[in-house]
Amino acid sequence: MSKRPTIRDVAERAGVSVATVDRVLNARSPVRARTTEQVLRAADDLDYNAKALVQQRTQETAPRMTLGFLLQKANKQFYQQFAADLAAETSAEQSIRGSSIIEFMEELSPTAISERMRDLGRRVDALAVVAVDHPRVAAEIEALRDTGVPTFAVLSDLNAPAKAGYIGINSRMAGRTAGWAIARLAKRAGDVGVLIGSHRYLGQEDQEIGFRGFFRESFPEFRILEPVVYQDDADVAYGAASELFARNPDLVGYYHCGGGVGGALRAAEEKGMGQRLVIACHSLTPSSRAGLMEGVIDMVISAPTGQIARQTVMAMAAAIQAGGGADRQIQVPFEIYTSENI
Repeated sequence: MSKRPTIRDVAERAGVSVATVDRVLNARSPVRARTTEQVLRAADDLDYNAKALVQQRTQETAPRMTLGFLLQKANKQFYQQFAADLAAETSAEQSIRGSSIIEFMEELSPTAISERMRDLGRRVDALAVVAVDHPRVAAEIEALRDTGVPTFAVLSDLNAPAKAGYIGINSRMAGRTAGWAIARLAKRAGDVGVLIGSHRYLGQEDQEIGFRGFFRESFPEFRILEPVVYQDDADVAYGAASELFARNPDLVGYYHCGGGVGGALRAAEEKGMGQRLVIACHSLTPSSRAGLMEGVIDMVISAPTGQIARQTVMAMAAAIQAGGGADRQIQVPFEIYTSENI
């Protein structure tokens, strides 16, 4: 059996003396910040038996940071869960003594979003935002960068050269996966609908692009209809889906990009089309979970909020400490749910 690491092992790993390790772990006298960081990292790497003490010292020497998160509608369970994950990960991140400010937006116009970003940016060290892609949003990201506040796009990417990065799923791959499911499960080739919240969300637009690309390359016998835009609202989705079903009675399936899944499902049930359509959508919510259990939805592609929150907090802390830096593109694998694994 290998022996448990000792204080001498930690000293050798960190390249310092045993006395220095003792001073760091027991706070006996001041030690330079860089040396302290070397010792704490070495102790953690070796799984030194005084791990609780190492974690305490790490927290004591870590810089204080306030992370800001600007999310969308507070009444959506998805965003409530994401907010809880972000708050938990900010508190748990050991490289900082972090606190979080999480705000929700009801008004989602580019002007309203940029104003909220400006206000929150004054109170935080870094910002993460879920937003439509628009020049006003990009301009605000640049302005925040110039004041020393790095801004990340989460869940949906942004065409903003000044952004600090993007954290979320690979949306084109998700769209192709939805296409694969519908093509494989449909009883015959036919018309396939697309419901999209807004093309202003690059994530949703990329999902549609990937979806169409898959059929174009592999199943050209299916006809992908023009997308129906429903503004990410369940009530609007109900009307949009009702119109889609009325105009296309021979529909074999549809792909739902964005939220508001419950509205479209209600329309499908009223038209008696729920069981005969192959349906793929995003986000495991109460509505989509119920759809899976009832056999109406065939596949849910879900962004794992816990993993995205973890990667977001780590990226924000690193960007603050590095004074900005290059655009970080962090793709988190998406999860796939069917009626058999919910």
